Amino acid sequence: MDIEKDMEMLQKLQNIDYDMSELERSKDYLPEMINNLEKEIEGTRDALATSERELGEQTILHSNLELELDTLNQELTKFQKQMKEIKTNKEYDALTTEIANRKVKISANEEDILKTLTRIDELTEQIKQYRERLEEVEKNNNTQLVGLRQQLSSIQDKVKIKEGERKNVTVRIDKKLLATYERVRKGRGNTVMVAIRKRACGSCHKSVPPQIIQEIRKGDKVYTCDNCGRMLIWTEESG
Repeated sequence: MDIEKDMEMLQKLQNIDYDMSELERSKDYLPEMINNLEKEIEGTRDALATSERELGEQTILHSNLELELDTLNQELTKFQKQMKEIKTNKEYDALTTEIANRKVKISANEEDILKTLTRIDELTEQIKQYRERLEEVEKNNNTQLVGLRQQLSSIQDKVKIKEGERKNVTVRIDKKLLATYERVRKGRGNTVMVAIRKRACGSCHKSVPPQIIQEIRKGDKVYTCDNCGRMLIWTEESG
């Protein structure tokens, strides 16, 4: 058994497994990113549509208020003319009440018209800003969406490629070593092989006896950390 070659293959296998796990993770976060970008576009469109709808309503309200004001002014003019023709105190009191009533309604109507015009100006500016925002969001998000959708659609093809690479590597590794690797990976995730750092396991930092370190450096035998179980390797940075 060529330990050095097997360890080299195991490192390649670990890299492949890491890439495959990232691809699997992409299946979760890419749809979420796509959904968030689509929601941002939809939310901006909805906000624009809401403002445009309210602008239409306020415009109609303004027209109705103007018509109502015109009617009230006509009625006021009529009553004021009638004041010149009254003959009794009763008629005078009645007309005075009607005139006062119309003046109150006209004042309230003019205040409502002013509020409506103010709101129309606000909505007009708001709609302008929403349209500019929508144009920017659609441009930026749609560009990102194209790339993300392409990534998502190509994930399965990439997974198949990695599966082929994995198979090609595993057949070249000693079965016992491969079994150890798979056992550790199942329990510890994709970080199976770790370099010794400062005479300790690079993962859990448990000290490694000097004799074991010498054996690992020779590359004659595979050792696992007696604390976390990961496979220990010697690299240029291990010294």
